[in-house]
Amino acid sequence: MEIGQAGGKAMIHRVLRYPAQWDWQMLQLERQHAELGQKLPKRKDNRKNNESFLAARPYPVQAASGADSQMLEAKLLLPECASWLEECNGRTTNQITVAPATELGPLVHGTLMIQISEVHTDIQPFHFWVCGRRLVTMHEDMRLAIRFQADDVTNRLEACDTAPEALLVMLGVILGPFHEGLDGFETRLGELENNMRSANRTGLMDVIIERRYDLLHWSHLFTPVRELHGSVKEAFLDGIMESEAYKRITHKLERIDTLLKHYSLEIDTLISMDDAISNFRGNDIMKTLTIFTVIFTPATVISALWGVNLQPLPWDKTWWGFTILCAFIIGITVFIYVWLWKKGWTGDMLIGRGSSSKLTASRSDRHSRKKYKEAPEEDSGRRYSSERTSPANTSTQEQAAQAAKPLTRSRRL
Repeated sequence: MEIGQAGGKAMIHRVLRYPAQWDWQMLQLERQHAELGQKLPKRKDNRKNNESFLAARPYPVQAASGADSQMLEAKLLLPECASWLEECNGRTTNQITVAPATELGPLVHGTLMIQISEVHTDIQPFHFWVCGRRLVTMHEDMRLAIRFQADDVTNRLEACDTAPEALLVMLGVILGPFHEGLDGFETRLGELENNMRSANRTGLMDVIIERRYDLLHWSHLFTPVRELHGSVKEAFLDGIMESEAYKRITHKLERIDTLLKHYSLEIDTLISMDDAISNFRGNDIMKTLTIFTVIFTPATVISALWGVNLQPLPWDKTWWGFTILCAFIIGITVFIYVWLWKKGWTGDMLIGRGSSSKLTASRSDRHSRKKYKEAPEEDSGRRYSSERTSPANTSTQEQAAQAAKPLTRSRRL
């Protein structure tokens, strides 16, 4: 229930008190910068001057005009939080502090850099100060206030018994764009895997590295969230660990952590596969070049010797000398190729991947069919030989014959 509102255009101060006798004081500061909608800078981007670099910074710089008056007004409204307000004034980095117990009890305060939307550079500071019965939040983006005032979030806040539980509920709301961003990342990672499976081009390595940078971005945002979760546990101990809000956010963080580890393993696997394929292609090319060099070395040597400017040369004056020389070159080239092929050093370099795979498959099929045909013949031969040579079978046949004789005689009688 909203029981008070102070401030004008510069700052909005709302005080919300809940049935469990704890209150939430929300400070909505005036925005001093425009919305940023740029994407994350690429690896190969060239920042030509300092102005373009500042325009692409992920964290906006707050102007000094009006900020001092806002902080002064906030300190007058919340004197017990004056030191915290002074520390977080203009801060655009993550910082979480667990203060020693005071007359208000354990304190946790600091700043959490959060991503408001799917745009990677849309990152805003979320300042918080929490004790057992009071929660103070300060932010500049109105979208956070809208999300915190949704019906489902309001019901969950009213069900909280303490202010730290409410902070954990808000933390779960803050992680909403995080889940959406990871879903988009998973889609892009799946497309990359399909492209790599269908056609592994050289340019895919740059795409893999870009996906790695995206994952580092989400990991960088996730680390301070885990730190805040641990800080609340450290400060409020068993009183917060048995609450429903703590258990829910714990399971949510474990799920996100599992996803990040899984995505990291997938990207490492893609990098390893691309590295292995690149090495295989390099070895393939070097092997092919080596084989061609060895095959044509005799022709090169003989051509060099035959072209020297000396007199007389063998078969230089005869009409059949050139024919003999060409035949000798062709013969020794074929001999070297056959020798390499029998050694098994050519592989499929000079045959072709498609034809070699078909040839290998046809050979394996013929071999399997041959084994399948020979197996029944061998089994029948073994059974026939065992029946002929086995003494047990012989004695069994004799006993059957003797048992059949009286039966024949009785029938005759």
